Order: sequence, then C-alpha cells, then structure tokens
Amino acid sequence: MRCVIFDLDGTLTQSEEGIFNCVRYAAEKLGFPCPDAATLHKFVGPPLQYSFQEYMGMDEAMAQRAVTTYRERYTVVGLFENRVYPGIRRLLRTLKREGWYIGIATGKPQGPAERIIQHFGLSRYFDKIVGPTGSIGAEKDWLIRSALPEAYDEAWMVGDRKFDIEGGKAVGIRTIGVGYGYGDEAELRTAGCDVYAPTVQDVIDALCPGAAVPQGAFLSIEGLDGSGKTTQINLITDAMDRYGFEVQHSREPGGCKVSEAIRQVLLDVNNVGMDGVTEAILYAAARAQHVREVIRPAVAAGKVLLCDRFVDSSVAYQGGGRQLGVQRILDINAPAVDGTLPMATIYLDIDHETSLKRRSAASTLDRIEMEADSFHARTEAAYRELIERDPQRFIVVDATQTPEEIGRQVAEQVLARLMEAEA
Repeated sequence: MRCVIFDLDGTLTQSEEGIFNCVRYAAEKLGFPCPDAATLHKFVGPPLQYSFQEYMGMDEAMAQRAVTTYRERYTVVGLFENRVYPGIRRLLRTLKREGWYIGIATGKPQGPAERIIQHFGLSRYFDKIVGPTGSIGAEKDWLIRSALPEAYDEAWMVGDRKFDIEGGKAVGIRTIGVGYGYGDEAELRTAGCDVYAPTVQDVIDALCPGAAVPQGAFLSIEGLDGSGKTTQINLITDAMDRYGFEVQHSREPGGCKVSEAIRQVLLDVNNVGMDGVTEAILYAAARAQHVREVIRPAVAAGKVLLCDRFVDSSVAYQGGGRQLGVQRILDINAPAVDGTLPMATIYLDIDHETSLKRRSAASTLDRIEMEADSFHARTEAAYRELIERDPQRFIVVDATQTPEEIGRQVAEQVLARLMEAEA
C-alpha cells in the first residue's frame, strides 16, 4: 500500500486569515499588544500553546488561557476563514484515483480539522484525520503514527514546516517540504526533507509522476445586459477559489485573438446595418475558435473555465431578438460547439426593462444594447424557452436581490455541482 499523510494548515489550506484574526482576538481579550505581521505568521503550524509562549512571551498558565480564548472565536468563525490551496483538489483526486491511502496529521484539534475538511467538501478523499485529542498529544511524530495505516509499502509526510519534516523522519517515512506554505526552503531543507516542492504540481509530480490530469469543468453565466454578470463573476470566482477550484475566466464573443477580433466587428456601433444571419454566423465563428483554443484546453488541464456568455446568448439574442428562430441558431452553432456545453449555466433572472435601465446608467451602449425594446423583450422570452428546454443545466437566480444574496445562492448551487462532479 502507498500512503501519504498531509499537514493541514499551510499544506492543504491557506488558513492565516482565521488564525490571525483569532490570535488578535485572544491578545486583545487578555490585554496583550496586537502581534505584528511577522509574529502572526509564526503561529501557523506549531501548537498554539507553544506559539503563545514562544512568540508572545507568555508563561504556561497565560498561554493556556490564550488558547482557550483563541478557540472561543475559532470554533465558531475562524476555522472557516480559510482557503484550499489551488491545485490541492487536483492532487487529492489524482491520489485517490491511483489508489493511495490519504491521511492528515495536524496540530489543530481533531474536531475543527474534521469540520474544515467537511466544509470544503474534501472528506471523501481522506482515510483518516488525526489531531490532538484527549488520547493523542500534539507531538507531530505521534500524530503521524496515528494517521498511518497498520501496514504499508511506501509512505510520505507532506508539510510546510520543520515540525512536519522532523515528525516524518522520526517515524521513519519519507518527507516532502512544500514551498507554497508558511515555512521557507531553508527551514525545510535544514530539517532534512527528502523532496522540496515549491508548488502543488511539484507534489503531484513527486508522488504520481506522469499521472493523467483529472478533468476540470466548464461553467457559463448568462443574463440580459445589466443583469449584474460582472459582479457575480467576481463573487463566484472568490467562492470557488476559497474552495480550491482553479478558475480561468473567458468571455464571448472573444476569449482569444481571433475571437476578440470578431468581437470588435460585432459590437461596433458603425456596423448597424449588419444582417441578422451574418451576425449569427460571426458569433458562431468566434465560438468555434474559442471552444478549441481556450475552453477545451482549460478543462483538460483540470481548470474550471467560467465563461461570460456562451451559445445560449446567441440563441436568445439572434434566435429571439433577431427572430431567426431558436432551432435555426442551434443548428448554426452545432459545428462550432461540437458537443462542448457547460456543465452548469447561471442565469441571472431580471426583466428586460429593469436590466436595460441599469445598463444604460452604467456606460455607453454597444450596437446590440441600442436595439429597440421589442428586441430585448424577445431576447428575454428566448432565454425562458431555453431554460424550459434544459432546466437541469440552468441555475436560475432572482437578479433583483442584493448582489451579496445573489452571490450566496449562486455559490451554494455551483459549488454543490462542482463537488458532485468530482465523485
């Protein structure tokens, strides 16, 4: 059996936001000066009591009080002020697919560690999670021994601090020191790591050389002009990034050199005489290049490609708005799309009158946005037809709510779909 044991903070998750906030909270409550940035960074990795004594000059009794005070905030808020490092989901999917036993040995108490892993939808990847409890202390070698299976042929400890490397060596297993966490190369090499890995990809290459990359995902976001797509793209990107999904943005028309050139022609206000069929074919041409040059390669590389508009926009604006017909536009786009459709499409639902008022108040309208009210009414109706045709793909959210509430609803549904697709 091949097995790998991971540290948590600084190795799987970027946890300083919650840790720093909780250290500040404890210092303030106990009347100590707020630690500076350099001191705060030292708290990531070592046991808390050690850190309060070593880095803030507390005696043992005061350090114990500080740990209790820290946890007042951490167990409610702080543990979720956290981000999964980009590439970690890809690493865990690769290891699981290749049959590795995967564990965690962390100085964080076991309960919060399990809650963090569950919160980020990573529980399925781990065979065992070990942190200090009533029966297991905080010494790294004991934690690692407890996380290992009874028998194994090959074992690794992966961590970002000297404690992880020293603990792995004490147990007699090989070690990987990661350079993207809270330690540094000198610390990890001095501790004797067998492999120094500056990036998550280097960890993948060390443990699973030549392994195929797990498939990523393709998402699109749609809505009438003025529905708030730009705001929601930023919010959902932050949510996906927090969960460790590697997000790449693109847009239509556009996204690559050829398609961006076509975009300029399509949106130029001087081209008001463009025929509807010409317009539809140009959109499809831009899409054909975009699918092959950007979307497919990103998904093949394990990324989440989030696209601002895709073929649904053509169907709505040209099929509905231009009255060319929904099926006719689908037929024109069939060779361009060639089976590449989004796993999920976010639709920001707002009536065309409200959306256009928003859009015209924000900036100068382009050629499409300058069309008559009847055009936009038909576009809205075509979107609704598309949603009726494919209700499972669309995530429909009321876009008249606050941006924060829209973002919360979108994130909840998108993250659920992404995590289902990883299974």
